[in-house]
Amino acid sequence: MTHLPRTLVVGLVLSVLSTAVTSAEIAWTDIRTLGVEGRGFEKTKSYFDRLPASAEKLVRPPVWSLSHDSAGLCVRFVTSATTLHARWTLRRTRLALPHMAATGVSGVDLYVRDSQGRWRWLACGFPTRTPTNSVRLVTGIPEGSREYMLYLPLYNGVTSVELGVPEGKTIDKAPTRPKSHARPILFYGTSITHGACASRPGMTHPAMLGRRFQRPVINLGFSGNGRMEIELAELLSQVDPAVYVLDCLPNMRAAEVTERVGPFVRRLRKTRPGTPIVLVEDRSYADAFLVTSKRERNDSSRKALAVEYQKLQRDGVTGLHYLRGADLLGDDGEGTVDSSHPNDLGFMRQAAEFAKVLGPLLESK
Repeated sequence: MTHLPRTLVVGLVLSVLSTAVTSAEIAWTDIRTLGVEGRGFEKTKSYFDRLPASAEKLVRPPVWSLSHDSAGLCVRFVTSATTLHARWTLRRTRLALPHMAATGVSGVDLYVRDSQGRWRWLACGFPTRTPTNSVRLVTGIPEGSREYMLYLPLYNGVTSVELGVPEGKTIDKAPTRPKSHARPILFYGTSITHGACASRPGMTHPAMLGRRFQRPVINLGFSGNGRMEIELAELLSQVDPAVYVLDCLPNMRAAEVTERVGPFVRRLRKTRPGTPIVLVEDRSYADAFLVTSKRERNDSSRKALAVEYQKLQRDGVTGLHYLRGADLLGDDGEGTVDSSHPNDLGFMRQAAEFAKVLGPLLESK
């Protein structure tokens, strides 16, 4: 039998005891008690689902499965603690994707509001196991009460999320958003809206725009399945956002655009006659400058969308706005991981282009 040195044994014991003491000295708060932003529907099967329980029998199985991912959900809170922890339990065993880091797929992402009122990144919770991860997000913060925001995983779901602070400190709800900024921006789209391939949850363009315009965001991106099916229009019409952003062309061929855009928009208008609707062209594939089939794919779907937009306008459908796709990722090829899905640079560029259309619409709300 191999005997460990007595000093090593003592060190291991002290390490275990130290970990136990540290864990025991953390006060945990379920984020559901603080109010989770980004939930468009209250009657969900699981609290962190993005579609209501009724959608299970309404939408296709892939859409229902993807609705369990917590993309776009976040919690704002206030604390004076100098150390912050997070503990979250994942739904899926898959932590990462071949082209997307585990930090974006399954991690949590912490921001803090600085003295000028700007949201600044502070820490990312790295996921290393399933189902439950527990991490110290940050320590050594100077004394003082601050507002924080924690984003949840993009391509994984959660069954529970807790925030931890040292015993004796508290976590409180963040101030209610002013009435002028209470209505959310609703994004409906594809894997790009869903968050592929952001390095962390706060780096998607919906998240950036939420911070920029100081508004909640509802992310209804469904990877490979943003197809403007009328069932989704029925569901979206149940939400009362400041603006609808419809960004489905990467998952739709020209014929589907022609068939579905008109009925989808008209269904939203039936329930939400005054809510602005932004129709978004698909981004340019980064290699479309050389790969003819991809350039033709972009061109055909864009032409079909422009035709439908003009038809709707001629028919008297008001409040429609149009965002062209050519500049969404820039023209240098540096904005994607695979010619299609944005990297962080691509998401920043998209946010800047979306802001040109959304800014004036949100200022009028």
